[in-house]
Amino acid sequence: MPNIKIAVLCSGGGTNFQAIVNAKEAGLIPDGDIALVVCDHAGAYVLERAKKYAIPAVVCDRRETPDRALREQAILRALEAHGIGLVVLAGFMTILSEQFVARYAGRIINIHPALLPSFGGRGMYGLRVHEAVLKAGVKVTGATVHYVTGECDGGPIIAQKAVEVKEGDTPEVLQKRVMREAEWVIFPQAVEEICRTLRAQTQ
Repeated sequence: MPNIKIAVLCSGGGTNFQAIVNAKEAGLIPDGDIALVVCDHAGAYVLERAKKYAIPAVVCDRRETPDRALREQAILRALEAHGIGLVVLAGFMTILSEQFVARYAGRIINIHPALLPSFGGRGMYGLRVHEAVLKAGVKVTGATVHYVTGECDGGPIIAQKAVEVKEGDTPEVLQKRVMREAEWVIFPQAVEEICRTLRAQTQ
C-alpha cells in the first residue's frame, strides 16, 4: 500500500513542521510522506522551510481572504488535490469549523503546548499557554497530541509528555523547553503511529 500523504497546516515559523521533516529524514516516519504545507500567513517562515525540502505549499492568507469559509474551501480543495490522508495542525492559528473537521474525522491531529485538559481551549495558544502555566504555579507542564474535533482542544488524546517547570522560568524559556523535551518528541511519533494505523485500515 502507498504511504499516507500528510499535510501540515502552520501559521508561523514551522518548528514542529521541521521536527516532522527531521523524523521523516531519519526514517522514523516510514508509513507517511509530507506532501503539502498549508499556511494562513503569506510571510510565515514555514514557507521557506517547505521550499528548502521541495514540499508543495499553499497560502490562504487571512488578510487577503478574511472570510473563514472561503479559506476553508480553498484548503479543502488543496487537500483533495494532493490526496491527503492525514492533516497535521502544527501551530495553525485558525480555528477550523466543525464542517471542515468532520471531513477529516479521525484523520486530523493537533499539538498543544500543555497537558490537556489543563490550559487549553479558545484563546490558549503560543506564549499565552506558558504564561498561564507559570501564573498557576504548577510544577509540571508538557505537551499533548490530540485528535481535532469541533471542541477546541477537546478531542481524544493521542500522546502526552510531561516537562518540569523550573524556578525562574519565563514564558519564553518554558516554551523552548516544552518544544525540545516534549513537542518535537511526541508529535513525530504520533504522526507515524496514525499513518501506520491508516495504512493498515486500507489494506
